[in-house]
Amino acid sequence: MIGMHENVAALKDAIRDWGRELGFDAIGFSGIDTGAAEAGLAAWLAAGCHGEMDYMAAHRTENGGYKRARPAELLSGTRSVITARMNYHPVMAEASADPERAAISRYALGRDYHKLLRARLQKLAERISTETGEFSYRVFTDSAPVLEATLAAQSGLGWRGKHTLLLNREAGSWFFLGEIFTALDLPADTPVTDHCGTCTACIDHCPTQAIVAPGRVDARRCISYLTIELKGSIPETLRPLLGNRIYGCDDCQLACPWNRDAPRTREADFAPRHAVDSATLVELFNWDETQFNDKLAGSPLRRIGHERWLRNIAVALGNSLEVLVSVSAADAIIATLRARADHPSSLVREHVAWALTRR
Repeated sequence: MIGMHENVAALKDAIRDWGRELGFDAIGFSGIDTGAAEAGLAAWLAAGCHGEMDYMAAHRTENGGYKRARPAELLSGTRSVITARMNYHPVMAEASADPERAAISRYALGRDYHKLLRARLQKLAERISTETGEFSYRVFTDSAPVLEATLAAQSGLGWRGKHTLLLNREAGSWFFLGEIFTALDLPADTPVTDHCGTCTACIDHCPTQAIVAPGRVDARRCISYLTIELKGSIPETLRPLLGNRIYGCDDCQLACPWNRDAPRTREADFAPRHAVDSATLVELFNWDETQFNDKLAGSPLRRIGHERWLRNIAVALGNSLEVLVSVSAADAIIATLRARADHPSSLVREHVAWALTRR
């Protein structure tokens, strides 16, 4: 039932207003047909581009399809999807080429976005229900198998860039997405046209050439996958290409012309914490496990655990040794690495040993 908002267009406008009041930068509406996305997902998985992310191939339907491409399979009775966009682009220390400093993906500098977005989406759904009456819905925030970029594109919030991220002419790509699957019948918005044109900046600037074709990323080469999703050893051939990146990679976004004038976030929770946007690799490598857990409480960075944190930073320190001119700076890094040479973790020891060969 729609209750007082029998005019669906008025209801959609009201939902957009409520979304803005909750801090979302845009709200869009789509249907539940994801078109050719399921076939694309199947081909990507068949090529092994998901690496060790087995969850990408899970959640199958009885006929062998993928629930992530079929909203009604995830929530029975789903008739439309409300997609919300929230900017996370923080005011931060400028991205630095300084090899002694850590490079961390912008989305991970502040508090973990999952709880924040989920709570706001829940409030939005509850606000809608006060006007329409109770209805079936489910909130998603990168927390279940959802093709969120596809649904966002179909809702008119942007288009899929050649790096596969959603792009918007005003907001660039520095934003999170969240969804409300709903039994309400809300007409879909009109998708926007693709504005990438002949530009290949994201492809050209990918340090590991992980964007193997427009709209196709091989995760096994992607620095975000290597530093966050991969649980074991980082392939030796790729280690030098990581540079000083220790958690994620923003290079494809930094190269994108649509991000040149992207607005900064209004959310204080997305501001950098503990100066991780300007910290040195040595400083972060010296954190013990207690410091890691305490300082990064509530941060996405904590997701990888202290062992992989040290693995990633060891690689970055090794890369720094190759380019540092200062003998004293190199000596300090070597001393720092040697202090972890006998670490209890074989994974850490392996990457420390590799790093020490780089000078």
